[in-house]
Amino acid sequence: MKSKTPALLAALGANLIYSLNYVVAKGIMPDYLQPRAIILLRVLGATAIFWLISVFTRKDVIKSKDLALIALASIFGVTINQILFFEGLNLSTPINASIIMVTVPIAVLFFSRIIRKEALSWIKILGIALGTTGAVLLIMNRGRFDFSSGTALGNLLIVVNASSYALYLVLIRPMMLKYHPIAVMKWVFLFGNLTVIPFTFQIALNSDWGSIPSNIWLSISYVIVFTTVMAYFLNNYSLQRISPTTNSAFIYLQPFFTAFVAILLGKDHLSWHMLLPALLIFGGVYLISRTRKAKLSI
Repeated sequence: MKSKTPALLAALGANLIYSLNYVVAKGIMPDYLQPRAIILLRVLGATAIFWLISVFTRKDVIKSKDLALIALASIFGVTINQILFFEGLNLSTPINASIIMVTVPIAVLFFSRIIRKEALSWIKILGIALGTTGAVLLIMNRGRFDFSSGTALGNLLIVVNASSYALYLVLIRPMMLKYHPIAVMKWVFLFGNLTVIPFTFQIALNSDWGSIPSNIWLSISYVIVFTTVMAYFLNNYSLQRISPTTNSAFIYLQPFFTAFVAILLGKDHLSWHMLLPALLIFGGVYLISRTRKAKLSI
C-alpha cells in the first residue's frame, strides 16, 4: 500500500493556501473588482495553466462517461463553489465565512454516506466533532459571528458554497483514482468555463481594469495561481490516497494557520486561550485521518 503521507501533506498545503485567501480576496472586492469578475479571471487562468501543464504530464484518455461525471462535478466544484463563495464573502465577513466553511467535513460525511454508501465510524464522528468545536472556538477568539440582517444573504451563499464544495469532493474522488490529477483538472476547469462565463462575462467587461493598482494585481495573481491552480491540484492529488472526509478535515486547520500568520505579522499575539482550540483541531484531524474501524450500522 502506498504511503498516505504525500496526500496528507498535499491537503495540508491546500488549506494553508485557502486560509490566506479570506483576507486576500476581501482586499480585492468590491473596491476594485466585483466577485464574478474575479471568478472569470480564476477560471480562465486556471484552465490555461492546467492545459499547458498537461502537455508535459501523463497523457490519460478520459472515457466519455467519465467526462460526463467530470462536467457535473465542475458545476459544483467550480461554478457554484467559486461564484457563491466570493459573492457570499463580499456580502458577509471573513469571520462568518471561516466559521461556516468548517461545516464542509460534515457535508462531505453526509454526501459520502448517501452517494458512495461509505460506512461511518464513531471515531470519525468524534474527530469531526472535535475539529469543528476547536475551529469555531479559535475563530471566535478573533471576532464574533455577525447575525445581522446585513450579512444574512452572504452567510446563506457561503452555506450553499460549502455544501457544493463537499459534493464536488465526493463526486470527483473516483476520477482521481482512475486518472492523473492534471488530466482531470484540465477538464474540470474547461467545463467550468462553459457555466461560469455566462454569469461573469458582462460584469468583467464593465470593470475598470485600468484603475487597479499593482498591489491588488498581486492579490489577484495569488487568487489565480495559488488559491485556484495550486490548491485545487493539491486537494485533488490528495484524493488519490485519502478519502474525501479525511481531505475535508484539514479545513479545520485554516483558522489555526490564519491565527499563526497574524501572530507572525504582529497583528495578534500568542495566548493560552488558543491552546485548547488548537489541541481539539489537531486531535480531530488525527482521528479522522487515522480511523478505519469501529463502523456504525445505519
